[in-house]
Amino acid sequence: MSISIGLVVRCLTLFGVATAPAHLFAAGLFSETQMTRGKAAYERHCTECHHVSLRGTGHGPPLVGASFLSKWSGRPANELLQYIRNSMSTTVPATTGEGVFADMTAYVLRANGFAAGDRDMTSASAMLIAQSDGVTATAVPKGAGTGVTTDAASGGTESGARAWEGASGVMEAAERAGRWINQSTPPLSMVSDELLRNPPDSAWLNWRRTQDGQAYSPLSQINTDNVRSLKLAWTLTMREGSNQVTPLVHDGVMFLTHPANLIQAIDAATGSLIWEYAYPHPPESKTLGGPTRNIAIYKDRLFVATYDAALIALDTRTGKLLWRTTKADYTKGYTHTAGPIIADGVIVSGINGCERFKKEGCFITGHDPDTGEELWRTSTIALPGDPNDTSWGGMSPELRGGGDNWIAGSYDPKLNLVFLGTSQAKPWVAASRGMSVRSDALYTNSTLAIEPKTGKLRWFFQHMPGETLDMETGFERILVDLAGKPYLVTVGKDGILWKLDRRSGKFVDFAELLPQNIFKKPLDKTTGRLEYRDDIAKAKIGDTVNACPSIYGGHNWQASAFNPKLSTLLVPLHQTCMEFTGRKVEFTEGGGGYGGESTIKPMPGANGMLGRLTSVDLRDLSVKWSHTQRAMFLTGVLNTAGGLTFVGDLDRYFKAFDTETGDVRWQARLGSPLHGYAVTYSVAGKQYIAVPTGMGVFKLMTAREAPDIYQPSGGNAIYVFELPD
Repeated sequence: MSISIGLVVRCLTLFGVATAPAHLFAAGLFSETQMTRGKAAYERHCTECHHVSLRGTGHGPPLVGASFLSKWSGRPANELLQYIRNSMSTTVPATTGEGVFADMTAYVLRANGFAAGDRDMTSASAMLIAQSDGVTATAVPKGAGTGVTTDAASGGTESGARAWEGASGVMEAAERAGRWINQSTPPLSMVSDELLRNPPDSAWLNWRRTQDGQAYSPLSQINTDNVRSLKLAWTLTMREGSNQVTPLVHDGVMFLTHPANLIQAIDAATGSLIWEYAYPHPPESKTLGGPTRNIAIYKDRLFVATYDAALIALDTRTGKLLWRTTKADYTKGYTHTAGPIIADGVIVSGINGCERFKKEGCFITGHDPDTGEELWRTSTIALPGDPNDTSWGGMSPELRGGGDNWIAGSYDPKLNLVFLGTSQAKPWVAASRGMSVRSDALYTNSTLAIEPKTGKLRWFFQHMPGETLDMETGFERILVDLAGKPYLVTVGKDGILWKLDRRSGKFVDFAELLPQNIFKKPLDKTTGRLEYRDDIAKAKIGDTVNACPSIYGGHNWQASAFNPKLSTLLVPLHQTCMEFTGRKVEFTEGGGGYGGESTIKPMPGANGMLGRLTSVDLRDLSVKWSHTQRAMFLTGVLNTAGGLTFVGDLDRYFKAFDTETGDVRWQARLGSPLHGYAVTYSVAGKQYIAVPTGMGVFKLMTAREAPDIYQPSGGNAIYVFELPD
């Protein structure tokens, strides 16, 4: 039976017994040796969701700091152990043993300032963590014995992190990594603006092949008639981490980005390594398993957005570092998941890490490809002096979070505009950020149209003003021409497909691709303005609401593809719902965070089918066909002139669908769930299909929702397929 520690103290005082400091009630619960084991286990199993600093991410709450202590104050330590056991069991192999959870609990307590003793903690440890009347533990010196920063606002770095002062230092360290002796590629043609606008059929030069983001290839050697003959051409093991990469292919050379900011040049026909470059990022700069979704190629160099909020340029022939430019201070949480694109000779890229409050906020930048010089910086948060400053309801500028750019943009050279999506305001729930859904919080959850030479915001369209359920519309922007008119289409986590006039940002139409119960119906197709359900709009901190879809989408980073012959969009969707609760955050610079917790639930009427692939006619937004299955689709979609749509799933299947009918024409089972973005290219007249495998933070959800599907840890690789000779 647990009792209030405050009551114990008052009783002891009443009887004249000298009371011990509050932290002694939790002191001695664990040994220093156990804490050390727990640190190693935490770093092995938990950093993707809770971060190496224990400060939390969008997929796991913070395990250190005032918010954590306020939640666990006055509760028995074994309740915390059980919480860690329940929430992290999907990432810890069953064969590890139950003791690992006690070890990790010891590490969490140590990181929050509790002193070690001479015994190991067990599941029977019922000692209270801290007083319920607000007295908390006496903190140990910052990072002492833990290797973490206990002051969440300090901006410090972990022990062992190195500060880089120039490209030469980074290059010297990178050259010492590994024993592979780098070679040079054969002579490569210069990648010009014209080549990016009109790439050869054989190449894959942009994130989604072309600057319009369509992910459509005119190659047709592999088609509906012969696809059943596809066989493995070659495969290559990749670094561990969240493998959401997009290979680029130019003149028969594949440029492959691994997790951990490793870049390789590979013979695209044989899989033979030519060179590699390992960027030596500080360990704590890697978040969410370290996805790097794309890189860019221009002239004779590759451009990579790194974990530690920098841009680097590499020589395409040798892999040598040409320059490095710091965009932001990674110790404040800034990082990259999306890579850059090239638009009108400018490197355009966004940034992540804006869930924590900071004066600088989130932004888009333009850089010179020759020197790395920053040319302009455009804030994705309306600040004082901006005409939309009032959309933040009077919130202080340094307390305006969100507006991250998770996915690379698209570019229209005729309009000379870059189109990017921004994420929602943070914390996720309006009440948690001290606002209501009536405050739009611009320019979050929006499509932005930006001039690439100047960074000027030409127009914006906000998809869901005052967003409050992590239902961002921050994913791919696909540019299509229909009946001679230019449109932009995108799909958000809510499963709503948007159609805008890309010249002006004017709303044209939208369609619900999944059953959603977040917004009042019918949706207003005159203005495109959505209105929340009343209970969602009025939800306060601590209130739980039920909603469909869940924070995993709907739609997520797994990008759609467009078929220009049929005018159809092929969209991968996820069929789950959730319970969502807003939490309190600290309103100080360095505070903030996601401020929300969710529990995933089955989607009613889906019959356990988690995956859906839907074909939509973009002329009238009608659904042409849908394929549903138990396993989620976890790759972007690839579409080809051979009449095929390629996509990979959780159950390790790579599938080819007939684009017109939705029939499965071919499938192959690989070594791990498929992840990232499939591409196609040709070398010496032969077509290849490439797809990455691996897993990421989605496993936190899929391991619970689909325990009947084997989901091995690791298995990062790239598989390349060909037709028989």
